[in-house]
Amino acid sequence: MKNLGIKISIYLNYFVFAILLNSVGIVIAKSINVYGVSESQASVLEAFKDLPIAIVSFFIASFLPRFGYKKAMLTALAIVFFGCLVMIFGNSFVYTKVLFLSIGVSFALIKLSVYSLIGLVTETKEEHSSLMSSIEGFFMVGIALAYILFPFFYSDDPNSWLNVYYVLCFLILISFLFLFFSKVEYQVEKSGNSLQEDIKASAKLIIVPLVLVFIISAFLFVMIEQGIMTWLPRFNEKIFFFSEKLSVQMAIIFALSLALGRFVAGYLTKRISWVILVVICIVISGAILLFVLPQLKESTDLVEITAIGDVPILGFILPLIGLFIAPIYPLLNSTVLSSLPKRLHSAMSGLIIIFSALGGTIGSRVVGELFETVGGANAFYFLLIPMILLIIFVLLIDRMSKKKTVVA
Repeated sequence: MKNLGIKISIYLNYFVFAILLNSVGIVIAKSINVYGVSESQASVLEAFKDLPIAIVSFFIASFLPRFGYKKAMLTALAIVFFGCLVMIFGNSFVYTKVLFLSIGVSFALIKLSVYSLIGLVTETKEEHSSLMSSIEGFFMVGIALAYILFPFFYSDDPNSWLNVYYVLCFLILISFLFLFFSKVEYQVEKSGNSLQEDIKASAKLIIVPLVLVFIISAFLFVMIEQGIMTWLPRFNEKIFFFSEKLSVQMAIIFALSLALGRFVAGYLTKRISWVILVVICIVISGAILLFVLPQLKESTDLVEITAIGDVPILGFILPLIGLFIAPIYPLLNSTVLSSLPKRLHSAMSGLIIIFSALGGTIGSRVVGELFETVGGANAFYFLLIPMILLIIFVLLIDRMSKKKTVVA
């Protein structure tokens, strides 16, 4: 089957990095409980993950087609393999920073390659949107596995959880070997420019009004998503008073909701305008926060909950917000990428990744600071601000796209 090797490699690599990248919330909770750091100190792990993604994406987006997408993905897998080994034998908060630094650098290479390859193996906007949504959905399945995999290694021994990284090293090795022996074929549209000219042309993308609105929208969305995903395990532990293990396990509902939402989005976008779908999803997400948060209060008098049967109904409702924020990101990305010439997909992917990384860092940092100062229940109210702004920018995108803005 044509392009089968590329597609399998994309799915496999994205699955592995889903586990690694989004374990940050789990590791933050572990850092607080095992290494004795505060919420605000632990929140810097998001920056160690996201800022390298932004920096690496900025410098290599235009160069990547010349280097080769397969080589880039193999390099990424090698870097993160050694990052996991460092975490196992380092076993301190300092080495959690090294781990997420390696994950950030590697994911920049993986995501740039994946987003660019999607444009090369699809022919129509509908096919592009469908593949993008299904890949992002599969990414969410990887996140869900993280919430199962990490608690499996929890025990009374405070260091036992590090054994999960042996399993992750094995998965990385399998992914590396499969990609190494896969035949990856594609053709990149030649620009005929020098590398310096390509970088200048890519930088000009950011001043195109439609592109600028898109990347701001991506920034706002990731601020929302990472604000919830990163802090949900800690939120469960501190607000609902779940045990450490149950706090992580309950977060799987959020990840599975994201996965289901993105798979369903691939189906719904063929029948509903993407703008209408996104606006409805944002409104429902905000309504869930406004319904759940006023009913929550932090207390030290609660009895720790260790069994899923004792979880209150609000503990199940809050993570379902993932079902409604799920379709937003792949639809935004697919819309802008499928509107550009394929030779600009790598550069545009770089911009998307940079602003997404900044959104994730800022969102997680702000929620972490608020968690420490005003409490977890009140901290999540902050997410209503980017939700409102995102609706405004999505409507702007719809209005501008109808004018058929063309990128030269």
